[in-house]
Amino acid sequence: MPANRQILLVSRPEGWVTEANFKLSAAAIPKPGDGQFLVRNHWLSLDPYMRGRMDAKKSYARYVELGEVMTGGTVGEVVESRHPRFARGDLVTGAFGWQEYAVSDGAGVRKVERSKAPPSYALGVLGMPGVTAWMGLLDIAQPQPGETVAVSAASGAVGSVVGQLAKLKGCRAVGIAGGKAKCDYVVGELGFDACVDYKAGRLRDDLQTAAPKGIDVHFENVGGEVLDAVLPLMNPASRITICGLVSQYNATEPYGVRNLRSVLVNRIRMQGFIVSDRMELWPRALEELGRWVGEGRIKYRETVAQGLENAPRAFIGMLRGENLGKQLVKLV
Repeated sequence: MPANRQILLVSRPEGWVTEANFKLSAAAIPKPGDGQFLVRNHWLSLDPYMRGRMDAKKSYARYVELGEVMTGGTVGEVVESRHPRFARGDLVTGAFGWQEYAVSDGAGVRKVERSKAPPSYALGVLGMPGVTAWMGLLDIAQPQPGETVAVSAASGAVGSVVGQLAKLKGCRAVGIAGGKAKCDYVVGELGFDACVDYKAGRLRDDLQTAAPKGIDVHFENVGGEVLDAVLPLMNPASRITICGLVSQYNATEPYGVRNLRSVLVNRIRMQGFIVSDRMELWPRALEELGRWVGEGRIKYRETVAQGLENAPRAFIGMLRGENLGKQLVKLV
């Protein structure tokens, strides 16, 4: 009999995540009850926020209990349905976790149109990462034509979209990424005006060169030393959107920001956000992103691991910055 393979969280990391924190297990394929449907997952999304769910700490969302299926978004096909709004053959995306099958009552589930883009895009540029970029930049920071927008992790799933949105709004886009290859991709393929390699050891000086008129908007995905290097270059009345702090997720000691005085001196507005807080903005964001992707004005890349058993290794690689664009696992 076929089984539902799952990745369970079996221990909490002390510092960096290891593959030993996870276990590949198998369970019976669940049966949908009245008002439910069964999904066969095709794609699994790997995202930095998942690292926070591994710790038993209070946060904006419930952490994963030991022995539970690891949390995560997927795209899959409905293979059996007892739900009036979902039929066999529908493609859907939802928080179905690191497993091959899941049952749902439809809450938080979105149908995926097969014809508009590859289904995997619903986990990337036409899903949570794309909406995160759109919301954090266009709704919160509201860049104006002629302003300079900087973004860290510029070659990743969110940062790559942020810079392209900035260009669409008539701004100068400056990326921060790790390594020459990533910076070449950000400038050469995505169309950023400049990209600074933080691994080169000249982050502050290179940022000043890339943003000679200062920075008006900064979209932060990394935190730590990257944020500290950006702060002194922020212009008066500038804005910082805090989306993520991936450099701190595996740290055993907290990082003390040294250049916080710039927030006061330059009257910087700094705001953190969680993309699920503003679900009413998702339809507009997805409509605009879908149009720009269809017109070729937003380009996107994916890094794909094969097989559920390789999800832990791919997740750790993503946290180390080994991916280009969106990190996915192909399950079928």
